[in-house]
Amino acid sequence: MGILKLIEWTDDSKNTIVHKIDLEKDNDTINKGSKLTVREGQAAVFCHKGKMADVFLPGMYTLDTDNVPLLTKLMSWKYGFERPFKSDIYFVNTRQFTDQKWGTMNPIIVRDADYGAVRIRAFGTYAFRVDDPYVFLTEISGTMSSYLTHDITDWLKSIVVTRISDVIGESKVPVLDMASNLVEMGDMVKQQLGPSFKEIGLELTAFNFVNFSLPEALEKALDESTSLGILGKNMDVYMQKAQADALMSAAKNPGAGNFMGAGMGAGMGLSMGAAMGGMMSGMANAGKTACPKCGASVKAGARFCPECGTKLGGVTCPKCGASVKADAKFCPECGTKLGGVTCPKCGATAKAGAKFCPECGEKLS
Repeated sequence: MGILKLIEWTDDSKNTIVHKIDLEKDNDTINKGSKLTVREGQAAVFCHKGKMADVFLPGMYTLDTDNVPLLTKLMSWKYGFERPFKSDIYFVNTRQFTDQKWGTMNPIIVRDADYGAVRIRAFGTYAFRVDDPYVFLTEISGTMSSYLTHDITDWLKSIVVTRISDVIGESKVPVLDMASNLVEMGDMVKQQLGPSFKEIGLELTAFNFVNFSLPEALEKALDESTSLGILGKNMDVYMQKAQADALMSAAKNPGAGNFMGAGMGAGMGLSMGAAMGGMMSGMANAGKTACPKCGASVKAGARFCPECGTKLGGVTCPKCGASVKADAKFCPECGTKLGGVTCPKCGATAKAGAKFCPECGEKLS
């Protein structure tokens, strides 16, 4: 029967996906009753003459005919597992390989509703694991004695970037809103890439966008637009500060005092002129109201609009002559109690005891 062999792989690396056990190195053979130990995060695959056979998941196994049925068939053992033999054994690392970097080597051109055709770059990370060791060995690694992450990441990046271009183009997300949709766009890419990874025995466990990079010219234009927006809301404060800073600079540089003084005087003159203009306009409009029909300026107390002839409401206080609303009971200026009757013809209010309407001359009863 020979000496029982303990077959195992102690992985001390961070980037090995597949490791082949070299039985020929020490003239080793596999005997009936040999022990196979597969640790958590591993899978073991037996291979005979380039053909993948039995797959072992985490656990300890005593090799016998019952647990190597495919190998028994490939080796044409008529009477089962009776004599030592040699076989290729591949250990596959099934844990996650995280923090795999990706980035767009060339800009992706997207059509934006606000800025037209924009070239952007994207950067991020992803993580994957071997989901089906048999498929992965058959489709990707083959009979290589060792297969590392860098042997496949370049190819995976090409798939990733292709899907990213499709997702960004189909999402219709404006370039200014991409930063707030990183998680959603990452989920979309992960969903689209899932079937492509599964075809080669892999699972895409995570996909993240870290950043989008806009063209330098667009970033500069956005910065200038933001600055102008801030200044527009605080232009008065900004001008006052600029004038104060200019005065301080002029005080420190006597040679430029006359020039700066003239400039500041002109600026202050314009500011004061605008302020005085506003005050004069307010004084000119004092004591006036607007016609409700044409909007013309009408002197307070006027009964008709001088522009369109529209009759204006209100009556005159008999004591102080102030204009009073037709339905007012007291004068808002002197407090005189107002009374009277309403003209049945024009609706004007007449003084109590009046025999004729002061507006239309209608006789009052």
